[in-house]
Amino acid sequence: MPPAPQTRTSTTPMRRRLVLNGGEDIHRCLVCEIRDQSVCNAIDDHELAILAKASKQLSLPPATTLIEEGSAAQAFFNVTAGTVKLFKSLPDGRRQITGFADVGHFLGLTNAGTYSFGAETVNTVQVCRFMRPQLEMLLNDYPLFERRLLAEVTDELAEAQEQMLLLGRKTARERVASFLLARMVHRPCQVKGEENIVSLPMTRVDIADYLGLTIETVSRTISSLRREKIIAGTDHHGIRVLSPTRLQGLASGQEHS
Repeated sequence: MPPAPQTRTSTTPMRRRLVLNGGEDIHRCLVCEIRDQSVCNAIDDHELAILAKASKQLSLPPATTLIEEGSAAQAFFNVTAGTVKLFKSLPDGRRQITGFADVGHFLGLTNAGTYSFGAETVNTVQVCRFMRPQLEMLLNDYPLFERRLLAEVTDELAEAQEQMLLLGRKTARERVASFLLARMVHRPCQVKGEENIVSLPMTRVDIADYLGLTIETVSRTISSLRREKIIAGTDHHGIRVLSPTRLQGLASGQEHS
């Protein structure tokens, strides 16, 4: 990350142009419902024009390639709606899903010149795209923005370590329970009375790939958790967690069938 800039006594030409040309783009940032939970909360309200002009909003249909593994890392994406699946590819065409990026995730950060992973939309996804020059400008001018991105990278490292534990040591039941629990914790529902709803927009095939299991094993495990009254199905590909305590016990290996 670039070092914190020295104190400036005047607005740079690029920043001045962004402020003057904010226009309708400012409204997009003002009404953004996820700003408080994303990297954008590091920018003050009175400088939203700079943030707005540094990014472009895109709406992408399902199964759209957002990031191509190995391509030049020239754009970065803040997910504002929907879910994106992240994956690594093998030379023979096989690929391993390594994670799911939901609202608030910032994708594409890398010190290398190319992306080390691929990303594809699971459902209809909205992102704010930052091109490299604009992102570097924000990092230079706003140390808080830089620190917020550093926190994002730290969270991604913790998630990668959790994934290693998931694949290396946990049983099928523990893996499925951990996945559901993580979705419930990291994507809390904002609707009163539906706090324990888990959104699952991805397919069972994607879940199985991510957990290192077969689709049959995932389906059997979910059915078993339903019979045990730990979870229940909902409309729109969701799951209601009936007993978060038992699900936590399963995920940590403290409860067995």
